[in-house]
Amino acid sequence: MTLRNGPAAALLVALSSVAIVLGPGLGRSASLWTDGPLVAQPAVAAVSPWVALARALKPAVVNVSTTRVDAGNQRRHTEKSLGSGFVINPDGFIVTNNHVVDGAKDIRVTLSDGRELPATVLGRDPRTDLVLLKVDATGLPVVPLGDSARLEVGESVMAIGNPYGLEQTVTTGIISAKGRVIGEGPYDDFIQTDASINPGNSGGPLINARGQAIGINAAIVTQGGGSVGIGFATPINLAKPVLTQLASSGHVVRGYLGVTVQPVTAGLAKSFKLDAPRGALVSSVADGSPALKAGVKPGDVIVAYDGHAIARSDELPRMVAETPVGRAVGVTLARDGAPVTMTITVGRLADAAERPGATADAQPSLGLALQTLTPELAQRLHLRVHTGVVVRGVEEDSPAANAGLQPGDVIGEIDRQPVTSVAELEQMIGGRAPGTPTLFLVHRHDGDLYITMES
Repeated sequence: MTLRNGPAAALLVALSSVAIVLGPGLGRSASLWTDGPLVAQPAVAAVSPWVALARALKPAVVNVSTTRVDAGNQRRHTEKSLGSGFVINPDGFIVTNNHVVDGAKDIRVTLSDGRELPATVLGRDPRTDLVLLKVDATGLPVVPLGDSARLEVGESVMAIGNPYGLEQTVTTGIISAKGRVIGEGPYDDFIQTDASINPGNSGGPLINARGQAIGINAAIVTQGGGSVGIGFATPINLAKPVLTQLASSGHVVRGYLGVTVQPVTAGLAKSFKLDAPRGALVSSVADGSPALKAGVKPGDVIVAYDGHAIARSDELPRMVAETPVGRAVGVTLARDGAPVTMTITVGRLADAAERPGATADAQPSLGLALQTLTPELAQRLHLRVHTGVVVRGVEEDSPAANAGLQPGDVIGEIDRQPVTSVAELEQMIGGRAPGTPTLFLVHRHDGDLYITMES
């Protein structure tokens, strides 16, 4: 169970999960999953619709158990964990959260009929915390996939999973909110629900009243480790293209513009001559990127992408990511209050392993644009601190973005040591071994928080 920072001193808990079935080798299946509502079961007098759905869908929800070996401190330590998942194709394709199986040496799936089968990883995508598993079985019951874009706040839903190892647990609730950004990465777009989910539910389905999976349970906000009625699920529409690529190639290819964007507040909207707070404000443009070649500049506000209006800045990374590489896309900007239209040919987002290493002048592997904080700059930016390093930009889908660093943050310490300049920061980070976690003390607005990031 992984603990993550949450609002109001609460803890965001990544729930251990199980998998959904997808992947190559689909045989005669026409598609990876079944769309449309669940086939109606024979009517039973005085039985609630949720009872019928639970009877039909529980057999398609599985238990995922993993074994990890930690050889730290010269002693081998074996760690076991449990999670949830569900079958989406009868030929043994299962999906679950990546954090459930990350680092596992052995993955086993227990089906509803009691069979325990070894599972192989067909592909994983840490950016959306999804993984596709395969077990050697056929004729398995499946959960049909729905359309999360049709969800309405207040709509009834049901969660199925294995909280705390209690198999085949069913809970119901409603959709509390949509489009939640919880700091889990650049593609945050979570469904919030008050259906009771707990550690062990991760990877299990969130079901609508038509018997379709419209979400994959992923995280909760908690102060004591259990449910307080605030749970989050990955929308199934976000998962579908990811699962399709994992099934066909084992990895995900995403589009890339090369811009760092931030939200447009009411104050920024006024400063940039916008009629309302909307769009994605470009704070930096990467060298050699498709956006730079097309003429995008810092200070531009992207208000439309490929014919779709951008209401919030967090919508843009998801749209770009799902755009095929090499496609020419129309983009509308607001520049000094005037509309500008241009065409950008979308590039390919490099995987973390393909990113260039750090140099003496910059840290491209971290994805940060930095500036030394001086008393004059602090006064101009209305900051409460006067020393440190200001984050002026965060590259989309970079380690810094995934860790939660934001433009406007002031880095005050690295690994409990004060940092007063960009050069000092680069020196402190540059000598660290790749993959070593770095602890940042960040001053943000009226508060301070610690953030860890792997360099």
